Amino acid sequence: MAFSPLDEELELLAGKLTPRGHEQLVRLSSYMPFEQAAELFEDFMGIHVSKDVGQRYTEEAGAVYEELQAEEVEEIQKKRPKTRTMAGKLQVSADGCMVPLLHGVWAEVKTVVIGEVQPAVLKVGERVVRTRNLSYFSRKTGSEEFERLSLGEMHRRGVENAKVVAAVMDGAEWLQSFTDYHCPKAVRILDFAHAAEHINQIGEFLHGEHSAESKAWLEKHLHELKHEGPKKMLLEFQKLQRKHPQEQAVSGNLAYLKKREEQMQYPKFQAQGWPIGSGIVESANKLVVEARLKGSGMHWHERHVNPMLALRTMICSKRWKQEWSRIEARLRVKRPLQKAPSTAPAVLTEMEALALILKEKLGNDPVPLELSPQKRRTCSWKNFKHGKALYQHKA
Repeated sequence: MAFSPLDEELELLAGKLTPRGHEQLVRLSSYMPFEQAAELFEDFMGIHVSKDVGQRYTEEAGAVYEELQAEEVEEIQKKRPKTRTMAGKLQVSADGCMVPLLHGVWAEVKTVVIGEVQPAVLKVGERVVRTRNLSYFSRKTGSEEFERLSLGEMHRRGVENAKVVAAVMDGAEWLQSFTDYHCPKAVRILDFAHAAEHINQIGEFLHGEHSAESKAWLEKHLHELKHEGPKKMLLEFQKLQRKHPQEQAVSGNLAYLKKREEQMQYPKFQAQGWPIGSGIVESANKLVVEARLKGSGMHWHERHVNPMLALRTMICSKRWKQEWSRIEARLRVKRPLQKAPSTAPAVLTEMEALALILKEKLGNDPVPLELSPQKRRTCSWKNFKHGKALYQHKA
């Protein structure tokens, strides 16, 4: 398909949609399944597009944004620029969740959330700390590559220059490595709910699963941990271990908690105004990843997961308007308009045009003589003088 110079002047993208239509179709498809997005696009814009067109445009735009983010990381690693963002008190939390791929395969997507910690407020007699202005980065990749790729978002939020940072995470080893890479001086806090899971396993060993006694036991120990710290509780568990040396529910969970004792100083963390839970990343798994990639009947090709995640993080971080212009500019470079030929078409007479049509239809058969283009001849009588003066006799 050829385009006129006006297409280029209007900055149209390759395809049949205007730039505005192209953007809106991709944006809708980043929120909902491709078929629903195409239907809603037709309702809003009055333009019919197929599900396949919406999918192709969206995956292409996502791949472009993924490419742009990777280039930013390479630039940061190469030049090591100082961030201009001067952050105050930041929380960094990371976690993983599973998404369905083709052929019944599941893959882990890792997500990091960065937010500004707000001053504590009293709620039902307890100090509650909220984290606002959240931004996200997600990828389906290994832990080391995720550390590297998330550098762009960490740099943009000014984590390296923040006055104070808390890394509120669960106890996975890759998360400790992640913290070492990006913010080694951060206050490290073990997610309170994650600590509670390990304590609960000891309680269920002692009093049975889901029993009233185990629930009461757990409530007492969590209150103690939250307001007094882990020291007394760990001493109690050590006594239990000596009593049940072969019981993995006791020894395994005790080893896990003992290793993270410094990350469970919850009274101190609360006094410093830190959140003690990583709920922001648990919510991110649902908001950023699962809301779009884990719908009913969805199974993704592996190469399409990260492009969609790139768009999802852009939307959920509320940076669509700023980032789409960059995507659009790169799309023009990747798929330039095909310019129409600049030569003007020849002007033919009706008979010449008809002869060409017949020649095309007849192939090598001769064109009838009477329809062949001929040189126009003029009649000699048209040059004669006319009027009555022609017939006047001389006197």
